[in-house]
Amino acid sequence: MNIDMLYSKIHRAVVTDANLHYIGSVTIDEELLNKAQLVEGQKVEIVNINNGERFTTYVIKGAKGSKDICINGAASRLVQVGDRVIIIAYASFSKDELKDYKPVVLQVDENNCVVGSADELAGGIYV
Repeated sequence: MNIDMLYSKIHRAVVTDANLHYIGSVTIDEELLNKAQLVEGQKVEIVNINNGERFTTYVIKGAKGSKDICINGAASRLVQVGDRVIIIAYASFSKDELKDYKPVVLQVDENNCVVGSADELAGGIYV
């Protein structure tokens, strides 16, 4: 049996752009992608802290160092530039894999710079 678990999370990222006329996806700065251990095309869930919207999309790589978090396509109607979002990826793990399980959790500031990270589920320091 496999269990779906948090794989990676970028917590409180700031939406830098919303592009209705793009085909779809979320554009994420390449540096942030690498730190979060996310890959292009990977399915992610986006949670908008400002308005409570939740939606699923996939990742595309943004320019390295740009600090971009751009919501593209129809989902751009669910955010506004400046909104805070949580970008969440899940993965399926066997019970044996869970023995060494450690998610990647990144906390970012208002400029989408990583200000904290953890490899465990911890609530207090991220709220």
